[in-house]
Amino acid sequence: MGQTSKKQDWTATEQAFRRFLQWLDEGQDSSGERYLEMRQRLVRYFERKQCVAADDLADETLSRVVRRLEEEGTITDAPPARYCYTVAKFVFLEHLRVVHPEASGQDSDFDSAAIAADSHLPDQTAEKRLDCLDHCLQQLITVERDLILEYYRGEQGEKIQRRRELAERLALSTNALSIRACRIRDRLEGCVTKCAQS
Repeated sequence: MGQTSKKQDWTATEQAFRRFLQWLDEGQDSSGERYLEMRQRLVRYFERKQCVAADDLADETLSRVVRRLEEEGTITDAPPARYCYTVAKFVFLEHLRVVHPEASGQDSDFDSAAIAADSHLPDQTAEKRLDCLDHCLQQLITVERDLILEYYRGEQGEKIQRRRELAERLALSTNALSIRACRIRDRLEGCVTKCAQS
């Protein structure tokens, strides 16, 4: 709880925002053009998801990226635009839980980065893959969707504990749970790839 409120109270310094602009520009000074373009693309992403507060959600996404850059000094997980879309996915899922609490069992902090943000794909393709991931998750039966979302939820240490608890709840060994999650993930990856190519 304390950590959440601390994050909500966080405000970007001018230095942190400057570092973010440099990171977003990838070494080529765009005089803020890349930032404005990225923000507009995120607004459109949230509008396509029928979010009323698309502007606020785009700002929240960028704020989280700025904060991570300030905390870690660099982000090497993915190219800037793709990383912003991955963060946007999580912001959208959190927004869903607030607006539609009944959907929280279906939409969780699924680790979409591995499926949706392949490093060799153009940014538009990565964005389409995120949309495809949403679609493919909905194609799973409820039990499988709940399992895969729960399996990937949380930070690393928390994730391990959650998986143990999930295995106990399903009366499975952790190895059997891992195999089951792997099979669901393989099907999801196939579905996302097929959807992205259509």
